Amino acid sequence: MKSLYPTLLLLGGLLPFTGAAQLSIVPESPSNPDNVPAAVHPVPHERQLKWQETEFYAFYHYGMNTYTGLEWGNGDESESLFAPTAAPNPKQWLQAAKAAGMRGGIAVVKHHDGFCLWPTSTTSHNVTNSGNDFGRNTNIPRDFAEAARELGMKYGFYISPWDRNSVHYGTDAYVKDVFLRQCAELAEYGSEQFEMWFDGANGGSGYYGGRNTTVTVDQSTYYDVPNLRDSVHKVCPDCVLWGVGGEARWIGNEAGWAGETNWSTENRGYAPEKNGMYGTEGGWFWLPGESDAKATNRGWFYHDGESPLTPERLFQMYLETVGRNATLILNIPPNKAGVLPDASVAALEGMGQLINNRLGNDLAKSATIQASETRTAGAARTYVAANMTDGDKTTYWATNDGTTSATITLTWDEPQTVRYVELMEYIALGQRVKQFKVETSTDGSTWTQRATGVTTTTVGYKRIVPLNSSTSASYGNGYQAKALRITIEDSRACPLLSKVAVY
Repeated sequence: MKSLYPTLLLLGGLLPFTGAAQLSIVPESPSNPDNVPAAVHPVPHERQLKWQETEFYAFYHYGMNTYTGLEWGNGDESESLFAPTAAPNPKQWLQAAKAAGMRGGIAVVKHHDGFCLWPTSTTSHNVTNSGNDFGRNTNIPRDFAEAARELGMKYGFYISPWDRNSVHYGTDAYVKDVFLRQCAELAEYGSEQFEMWFDGANGGSGYYGGRNTTVTVDQSTYYDVPNLRDSVHKVCPDCVLWGVGGEARWIGNEAGWAGETNWSTENRGYAPEKNGMYGTEGGWFWLPGESDAKATNRGWFYHDGESPLTPERLFQMYLETVGRNATLILNIPPNKAGVLPDASVAALEGMGQLINNRLGNDLAKSATIQASETRTAGAARTYVAANMTDGDKTTYWATNDGTTSATITLTWDEPQTVRYVELMEYIALGQRVKQFKVETSTDGSTWTQRATGVTTTTVGYKRIVPLNSSTSASYGNGYQAKALRITIEDSRACPLLSKVAVY
């Protein structure tokens, strides 16, 4: 049989240029040109990342209880009892928080008594019926949001789902016509809101518009949370819905501490009183922890005779929350004049000075940093050790796939006095580190393990490790070191660190 091969060659040679181009093979671009590590799921939503970066913010319990002396009002209080002795001053609240190093604040605008600190259309139990002109002219959401913008701070609002005043509480009408409408009204006070706070206290005895009864609800279904999320996020896309909203979890105590092991992953239906401090490795949801704590020695609301905690105690709370992969929301209650007492302002300023003095001079920036392994670079991204000290949160060091342990070594030409090590994971791709240790050396060859009294397991968004193992007597004399070594001993996948700092 005569071969067709020459004929085919001839025909191919006679094809027009466009036809030949159509037959050409174009090599595929690699699917991961930057060699980015695969995510370890679950991972945070962008709004949860921004929320975590807020780290430390204020809580302001102010309202009807400020004037009745209660912590939980029954809901039958006369609106006239809300009678500030001066115009409330949210800007003063936030200025004090900024002096402490906080990046934002959340104002309580409706507590369980149902009294609203803005002129809402949903209930007459609000400031428009207050006992004096200062009260009737109060609009905390408006003034708080304006002050936050002016000061360059983040802001949000606490609104109690439980309403002991409303005659509708426990019925569908309450959710549709009162609660969801109140949340929508608050969302309109600013699209930049970073958090809306929904307390876990839900149902019980109350006035309920004169019913004077006990109402029980199932918070997991009653508040129509999917609709709540959609409604708020349409207006405030970066607003995390805490608690009932299901986008961040209660850390499980009100004492200002998180677990040394603290995963940002958790499962629905968890019991925060038992596990909120720790999270669950491999949990199904990204549900990071927030620690709410009081900066004063009495209640959440202002009480005559109260005193602030010392700056040293407040600094300890910072180390045990922000320094353990949680956020800290620290409550400072305004008084009956609608301002923070002078003593509270001074305590916050002292706290800010401690944070700045103790954690403000990063010695890692002047160190030579090396890692035992560096991930192969991609087309437009590297994973070198220097990424951990470049001040850029979008860059990070990583190992190659399959490597779950590595060492990072920092060295200085001259001995440094070291007291704390700060580590940050690149959590956009998930939380990974399961075990690590820190050592120092005076000569670069003989090593001594530090923080032996600390459980050095998880890192997460941020971990601050006191090398003397103490957060209560935390500063100490420090250790002399010409070298410091961090060993990642175990990780759920190749470790990714965006920051190493030494103080």
